[in-house]
Amino acid sequence: MLRETRVSVDQLIYPLFVCEGEGQRTAISTMPGIDRMSADVAAEECGAIEALGIPGVILFGIPDDKDESGSGADDAHGVIQDAVSAIKARTEGLVVITDVCMCEYTSHGHCGILNGEEVDNDQTLVRLSEIAVSHAAAGADMVAPSDMMDGRVAAIRAALDDGGFSQMPIMSYAAKYASVFYGPFREAAESTPSFGDRRAYQMDPRNVREALREVALDIDEGADIVMVKPALAYLDVIHRVRETTDLPVAAYNVSGEYAMIMAAAEKGLLDLDRAMDEVLTAIARSGADLIITYFAKRFAEAQRS
Repeated sequence: MLRETRVSVDQLIYPLFVCEGEGQRTAISTMPGIDRMSADVAAEECGAIEALGIPGVILFGIPDDKDESGSGADDAHGVIQDAVSAIKARTEGLVVITDVCMCEYTSHGHCGILNGEEVDNDQTLVRLSEIAVSHAAAGADMVAPSDMMDGRVAAIRAALDDGGFSQMPIMSYAAKYASVFYGPFREAAESTPSFGDRRAYQMDPRNVREALREVALDIDEGADIVMVKPALAYLDVIHRVRETTDLPVAAYNVSGEYAMIMAAAEKGLLDLDRAMDEVLTAIARSGADLIITYFAKRFAEAQRS
């Protein structure tokens, strides 16, 4: 009765990795219990996710073919576009969110168009806008730009409005840090940069005031939800963001955070379900309204047992 913080299933968003083909389901070695799935399998999985009461999923695409410009990212029948259509046909009210970025689609693994060995911010905005509109046209319920280019929320908002999708919400990765905890995701999504790193456009882990500036800019540009990523090492940032805005705040409990808990549990060093509950409670206690987490299914199943 007296608990100050409660985590419920309807706060959770489950990430899904979607690959090309049919009938495909492949385990991701770095993330126990998480698989790559083709669109048909992902749609079936989403039926089970919806039945557990999880309100939404966020999709990350893994195309077979990649090139310098990430040309497949806005293909009307690309891996994400087909997955969105299949999932919407299979579910009734599940919220389908799409990651808007280029790193999974580019041969170099960076999040935008290159000019030499540097990402060209303004050229990238054009491509991100095209990708967001293609996701909306496929039936997505929300787009989530994760690239960290300057001005991308405003560019995507304008493109969606011009394309007839003025009601499409944007969940912005507003404060995305250059973190070591993304390692397992990059293997899962095959998006490790072929050279350099992403510190030129992702945030320095030592900065908090910068995060607040980034959040304020995205809000001014039209973001409907702002996100902090990662979550566990940045609970103070989540709390500071919560104090500065009345918008919904999301936090991404990322792959490395998930993998290290799973690894410790497999070694018998801690109780997995209690660790999961404590982690999700900490993220909610810090101020997050929504939590993107690979634990979503396990948490939902535990609530029903």
